[in-house]
Amino acid sequence: MMAVTSACKDSSKMGVDNGKYVRYTPEQVEALERLYHECPKPSSLRRQQLIRECPILSNIEPKQIKVWFQNRRCREKQRKEASRLQAVNRKLTAMNKLLMEENDRLQKQVSQLVYENSYFRQQTQNTTLATTDNSCESVVTSGQHHLTPQHPPRDASPAGLLSIAEETLTEFLSKATGTAVEWVQMPGMKPGPDSIGIIAISHGCTGVASRACGLVGLEPTRVAEILKDRPSWYRDCRAVDVLNVLSTGNGGTVELLYMQLYAPTTLAPARDFWLLRYTSVMEDGSLVVCERSLNNTQNGPSMPPVQHFVRAEMLPSGYLIRPCEGGGSIIHIVDHMDLEPWSVPEVLRPLYESSTLLAQRTTLAALRQLRQISQEVSQPNVTGWGRRPAALRALSQRLSKGFNEAVNGFTDEGWSMIESDGIDDVTVHVNSSPGKLMGTILTYANGFPSMSNAVLCAKASMLLQNVPPAILLRFLREHRSEWADSGIDAYSAAAVKAGPCSLPVSRVGCFGGQVILPLAHTIENEEFMEVIRLENMAQYRDDMIMPSDIFLLQVCNGVDENAVGTCAELIFAPIDASFSDDAPLLPSGFRIIPLDSKTDASSPNRTLDLASTLEVGPAGNRSPGDHSRNAGTAKSVMTIAFQFAFEIHLQESVTAMARQYVRSIISSVQRVALALSPSRLGPNASLRPPPGTPEAQTLARWICQSYRFFLGVELLKPATEGSDSVLKTLWHHSDAVMCCSKGLDMLETTLVALQDITLEKIFNDNGKKTLFAELPQIMQQGFACLQGGICLSSMGRPISYERAVAWKVLNEEEDAHCLCFMFINWSFV
Repeated sequence: MMAVTSACKDSSKMGVDNGKYVRYTPEQVEALERLYHECPKPSSLRRQQLIRECPILSNIEPKQIKVWFQNRRCREKQRKEASRLQAVNRKLTAMNKLLMEENDRLQKQVSQLVYENSYFRQQTQNTTLATTDNSCESVVTSGQHHLTPQHPPRDASPAGLLSIAEETLTEFLSKATGTAVEWVQMPGMKPGPDSIGIIAISHGCTGVASRACGLVGLEPTRVAEILKDRPSWYRDCRAVDVLNVLSTGNGGTVELLYMQLYAPTTLAPARDFWLLRYTSVMEDGSLVVCERSLNNTQNGPSMPPVQHFVRAEMLPSGYLIRPCEGGGSIIHIVDHMDLEPWSVPEVLRPLYESSTLLAQRTTLAALRQLRQISQEVSQPNVTGWGRRPAALRALSQRLSKGFNEAVNGFTDEGWSMIESDGIDDVTVHVNSSPGKLMGTILTYANGFPSMSNAVLCAKASMLLQNVPPAILLRFLREHRSEWADSGIDAYSAAAVKAGPCSLPVSRVGCFGGQVILPLAHTIENEEFMEVIRLENMAQYRDDMIMPSDIFLLQVCNGVDENAVGTCAELIFAPIDASFSDDAPLLPSGFRIIPLDSKTDASSPNRTLDLASTLEVGPAGNRSPGDHSRNAGTAKSVMTIAFQFAFEIHLQESVTAMARQYVRSIISSVQRVALALSPSRLGPNASLRPPPGTPEAQTLARWICQSYRFFLGVELLKPATEGSDSVLKTLWHHSDAVMCCSKGLDMLETTLVALQDITLEKIFNDNGKKTLFAELPQIMQQGFACLQGGICLSSMGRPISYERAVAWKVLNEEEDAHCLCFMFINWSFV
C-alpha cells in the first residue's frame, strides 16, 4: 500500500483515498481555500457539514478533506516560516554590512593610533631630560587635534550659512563613520541580530558624545521625518522652533532652530541651543540630517540669551540614513554636546559629564522610537483596552511632558513661586493660567463639573547613596502604601474624576490594596504603562466622603538593574471615568538619576532580601559579581514632584498640605532607601556581618528536613554543617526555591513583597489547574512534582520552567508550617 511520506506534499490538487492519489478540480480547490480562510482547523462534524453544504465536494471522502486541511495548514506554516527566515536573513545581511563597516573604522583608528604612538616615541627619543626647551609650550592631545579646527569667518548670508552647513556635514561624517572621535562600546550593550544596535560612547573628547548604528524597518525619508520632530520622541525636549528655512542648490535645506531642553532636577537650570540644521542627499542616495550650534566662531546669526536657560553647545551631530536592501534603513546616530557643567552644583556635574547618560536618554531614545513605530506599522494591533500603541505612546509622552513641566516650573507657562515657610527643602509653585487648567475645568458628560481653578506643584530633590535606582523605584511601584497617603490620593483624584469609573478590571498584580492593570510593556527600555486601581479609597466631592476606587494612569521605566546610566522614573496621574485620550492629566511622581557614570553594570543576580544578614566571604555580604561591591560610592539624585488641582481661595491650606505631604514622602523614601541599601555597614564597621536571624535558620532547617523526609533525598549537599551554613547554602541554591535568592530573582520581587504574592498570581490557567489538582496529593502525600509550564513574575513577565516541586514544610511538632516550591530550569520568555 502506498503511503504519503510528508504531510506537506502539494495536495492542493491531490487527495489520498485507499492508497491512491485523487486529483482535485480547480473548483474544488477554490471551494476548499474559501472554507480554509473561514475555518483553518475544522472538526470532524464541521468537515461533514462542509461536504453537505458544498455539492461540489460531495464526491470527496471526509478523510480526504481532513488530509487536505492538514497539508494546507502545513504549507501556511512553512510559508510563514520562510517569510520569517527571509526577514532574519535580510537583517543579518544588513547587520553584517554594518559590522564590516565598523570593523573598517576600527582598523583605521588602530592605524592612526599606531602612527601617533610611533610619532610620540620618536619625539621622546629625540628629547632628552637635560635639554628641555620651555620656549615652545605646546600641548599635544592624542587623537583630538583635528576635532576643533579653526573655522574660517562666516556670515549670515545664504552662502555663509551653506558654508557652515557643508563644514558641519564633513565633521559629522568623520564622527559617524570615521575616526574623529575615539568610540568605546557602551557597558551592557552587546551587538547582535536581536540587539537594538551598536552603541558606543566617547572617550576623551570635548563634552559628551554617543553614537549608535542600527537597523529600522522604515524608509529613509520617514526616518528623517521622525527624527527631525525631536519633541515627539525626546522627552527632555521642551520645544523646537524653526525660525528660518533656506533651500540649497543641491536639493537640501538649511534651517535655523532654537531648541529648549528641560532640566532633569529642581537643582539645575534648563538648557537651550541655537542651532543650524542641514538636510541633504548624498551621491550614494544616503540621507543626512546634521546639526551644530551657531556661535561667535562662525560669525553667523546670533540668538540673545534667554532668561532661566543656560546656553549649551551642540557640536556637529546628526543622522546618516541609508536605504537597506529588501526595505528599511541603516542608521548612524551621533549626539555630541557640551552641556556646560560649570553651571550646576559640583555634586550634579556627573549628570552633565556622562556620555552614558546622554546615550540612554537621547541616542537610544531615538532608536527605540524608530523601532517602536516600525513595529506598529508592521503589526497594527489594538492593545490596552482598545487603544492602539500610538495612542498609548502619546499618553506616555503627555505624562512625561507634564512631569517635566512641573519640575521646571517655567514662568512663561504661568508658574509662580510661593514664598517659603522658612524651610527650603520643598519648593511650591502655583499656576492659575487658563491654558494649564483647560483639562480640569470642563463639565463632563454626566453633568458633574470640576470646580478647580488652579494647580499647585510641590517638589524637591534629594541625594541618595548606596541604593540602586531601579530597585528603589520597583519598591515604590509595588508598595505604594509605604509612602502614599490614601486621603491625598482621593483628594487629587476628585479634581479630575467626575463620576464612577467604568474601566474594565482584570486583576493582574496586586500590591497592598493596589491592583495593576497593564496597558503596554516595551521590553527594549523596560517601560511599563499601566492603570493602578487603589481599592476602597475615599472620594471627596461637595464636602462629602464616598467610598470609591481611584484609578491612576502610570508609566514606569528604568527598572532594569543591568542597564548602565539609566534614569528610573515612576510618573502617574489620576484619570477620570472616561479615560479618553485627551483626558486631563496632572502628572506627579519620582525620577532617580545615577550620578556615578563610571560604575559598571549591576549584576542580574541582585536581590533585595534578608540576605544582608548572611556572611558570604571576606568581600562583604553579597555574592561575587554583585554590583553592591561598588555600593560604598553609589550616588543618585531623586526628584519628587506632586501636582494638585484646587480652588484658588484654598491656596494657603493646600500649600501647607502639599508641603507636609512631600516632606512625609521624603522621610518615607529615606527610610526605604536605608532598608534597601546593599550594605548597612559603616566605614569603621567590621567586614564580617552577623549571622542570619534564628527564625531564618530554623525555617531553612525545616525546609531541608521536610524535603528529605518526603522525597527521600537531600536538598543540599551532605557537606553542609551548622544551621548558619544551611541557611547560606539554601539561600544560594542553584534552583529557584521560592523564598530564596534565585526564587526572588525569578519572581522579580523581594522577601518583603513576597508575602503579598499569592500562588494564583504566579501560575497561568494551566498551572492553576495542575496545582489545584495536585493540592490533595501534597497535603496527603507531602509532596508533588508539577509539569513544566508558564508562570508570571511580579512585573508581569512570563517565565517558562521545566518542572516544579512542591512539598509541605513541617515544624518541630510535625505540623504543616507552609508549602515550599522549587522551580527547575527556569528562564524569562
